[in-house]
Amino acid sequence: MRERRRERGLHVTRSSITQAVQWGRDSMSQTLEERVRSRRLPGATPEVALDAAAIRDAYRRWSSIYDVVFGGVSSFARKRVTALVNQLPGGTVLEVGVGTGLALPRYTPEKRIVGIDLSAEMLALARRRVAELGLRNVEGLLEMDAEATEFADGQFDTAVAMFVASVVPNPRRLLAELRRVVRPGGNILFVNHFAAEGGPRWWVERAMAPMSRRLGWHPDFAMQALLEPDEIAGIESRPMPPFGIFTLVRLRN
Repeated sequence: MRERRRERGLHVTRSSITQAVQWGRDSMSQTLEERVRSRRLPGATPEVALDAAAIRDAYRRWSSIYDVVFGGVSSFARKRVTALVNQLPGGTVLEVGVGTGLALPRYTPEKRIVGIDLSAEMLALARRRVAELGLRNVEGLLEMDAEATEFADGQFDTAVAMFVASVVPNPRRLLAELRRVVRPGGNILFVNHFAAEGGPRWWVERAMAPMSRRLGWHPDFAMQALLEPDEIAGIESRPMPPFGIFTLVRLRN
């Protein structure tokens, strides 16, 4: 009887140890990615905040080399989104974050384009491009805050924001403003880099996050920072080359 009690006690002790070890393994199986991400949700707010002054400073530095550094890697996505805009109904188009005007020659002459940007230096290059190429369908290039524009309600058939959502201080305010200036039934298009949910790219984005103010954009920008969960469920989205680092998102207004 005493031996049986001893064996039963040993069995309980072994079971407890096994459960403790398993609990420790389960706890350790939660990766650093998951622990950091859990601290940032809900809302997925980028680690470093950007304001208008930081954005202007960054793109003042970038303006002279922007086309060389960024133009190539973003060209595939730019071609795809302008091709989609050209197929959509309606003639009036607002391009938010028009930058140096890289996309402007790709719109058909039937589309009447107004471009806005926060960077005076980038806009100067865009105006030069329009003049050199004789782009008569570009009706205006304006220095303006995309989160608080001066346009009338429902003024545009389509708004397209390329590589902008991860730049502006308040992405959801940007979306609300685009919903205001696009007519009911119109289209709102975003092309943007959205943070990976894990893997090597996630680590790179996290490592780059503290440099957001110098870069002028958020490497760790999650789609949840732009869209509510019910909006994400209703969007059309597709990855863009190269390697799917950009995503094209379409919302019906």
